[in-house]
Amino acid sequence: MERAAVFDVDGTLVDTNHLHVATWWEAFRQAGHQVPMHAIHRSVGLPSEDLVARVLGDERDKDRDGELSAAHKTLYAQYFDRLPALRDAGRLLRHLDRAGWRVVLATSASGPELAALRRALDADEAIHATASAEDVDEGKPAPEPVEHALELAGVPAERAVFVGDTVWDMRAGTRAGVRCVGVLCGGIPRADLEEAGARAVYDDPAHLLAGLDDSPLA
Repeated sequence: MERAAVFDVDGTLVDTNHLHVATWWEAFRQAGHQVPMHAIHRSVGLPSEDLVARVLGDERDKDRDGELSAAHKTLYAQYFDRLPALRDAGRLLRHLDRAGWRVVLATSASGPELAALRRALDADEAIHATASAEDVDEGKPAPEPVEHALELAGVPAERAVFVGDTVWDMRAGTRAGVRCVGVLCGGIPRADLEEAGARAVYDDPAHLLAGLDDSPLA
């Protein structure tokens, strides 16, 4: 039977979480909101509308949510030509592909942003499919992004592993019934990832690749 290795991208394979924090912070600042960066960091990985709701709360002017999201996209797009892949991220995907895994990306990114992330990874030949924000009604922590990735891979949940860097990733994967692996390179503590459902936690893609034989992806 086929196996699927499903990967989040931001903070898991490409080192972008702190760029998202800085550009969201600037978007909030331009709109007159003084928001601490740690609050934004804890919300990275959520869909834009959910991130804004979590950071600003229910008392905000919801009519301005779209402006905030658009400002963040414009600010973040300045980095599209220099997004840095995490160490051995592309190598990990290529190794899994050669080992018979169907590699699928499950990400909230879409359009030019997703294209920039894939350029940074430089591993298109290893990627079987991509489940983007445009393909689902609900983003993480809902299970739908992971479930859609499994549909694209044609693999049942019990034959899949999901790798991510946030609590939202671990919750989405757990709700979809897949084994979850966490990585620390997104900046979320090990204990938080384990509490949210991570079966194993690694420093980054390079650490996972080095320990692959003893991991859930063995």
